[in-house]
Amino acid sequence: MTSAREFVEQAIAKESVVIFSKTYCPYCKMAKQVFDSLNKAYMVIELDDREDADEIQTVLGEITGARTVPRVFLNGTCLGGGTDVKKLYESGELIKKF
Repeated sequence: MTSAREFVEQAIAKESVVIFSKTYCPYCKMAKQVFDSLNKAYMVIELDDREDADEIQTVLGEITGARTVPRVFLNGTCLGGGTDVKKLYESGELIKKF
């Protein structure tokens, strides 16, 4: 079985945009809406649907310095959370990162 760390690292390496999310989280919805408005595909990992959610959030905390969701990655780099992504989008900086 893949460890939570391997799962997180493989997802980030394989997909250009990965959003670690929870289905009920308004900030997660905010981050997804930004990528939807840009017509950019993204992989969503809904932690509340997974038994290893706590382990994944611990790994995300080690990698990014925060366990909170969303944790948004673009080309292997953590952009931060929903508010961070929205600010990057509104400033025009996000589209330059693709």
